Amino acid sequence: MSRFRSVVLDVDSTLSGIEGIDWLAERRGPECAARSVELTAQAMTGLLSLEAVYGLRMDAVRPSAGELAALALAYRVHHATGARETIAKLAAAGVTLQIVSGGLREAIEPFAAWLGVAGEAVHAVSIATDAEGNYVGWDTTSPLATSAGKSVVVQRLRLPEPVLAVGDGVTDLAIRGIGATFAAFTGFVRRDAVVRGADHLITSFDELHRLVLP
Repeated sequence: MSRFRSVVLDVDSTLSGIEGIDWLAERRGPECAARSVELTAQAMTGLLSLEAVYGLRMDAVRPSAGELAALALAYRVHHATGARETIAKLAAAGVTLQIVSGGLREAIEPFAAWLGVAGEAVHAVSIATDAEGNYVGWDTTSPLATSAGKSVVVQRLRLPEPVLAVGDGVTDLAIRGIGATFAAFTGFVRRDAVVRGADHLITSFDELHRLVLP
């Protein structure tokens, strides 16, 4: 029997070893890449709010439809070892699985499908492109572009309890504030401020499997 009836998963630096917007920024040159990495790190450790940096990063990268498709493939190439197998085992055990990310939906949804997570269980920030695939804008109304947004989305989902949230950043840790248990995932990056606030520390999806299905 599972310890948790629902599991909420982050994507960047959790299900995959890359930060999607930083990956896109690399395509804009070293200066843009360095600035994006700095802003991401400050947002994920709580030095800056996510809402303070989100628009700045999107204005810099302005991803096309083709680049979002390439990012989806990059997520898959750099996926966390055992993630796909663990997701299959949790689903088979009846655990409700949701992906909640501040990343870009058009890149995350194909990756989630490959992992075995249906589109309706994917929550991320949408990007608009025109008929030629050129960037038009991003969903500025999405709560997931804010520091507290993941907790807002998870609360709205009314998931079966108990809920386990898994991620690497303070935006994931925020879900603990609405009564979820939080596991800090350090398989790709360790953020001390996140680890200090966590109920569990896991370094792999094999460990997640054992945490949820002892």
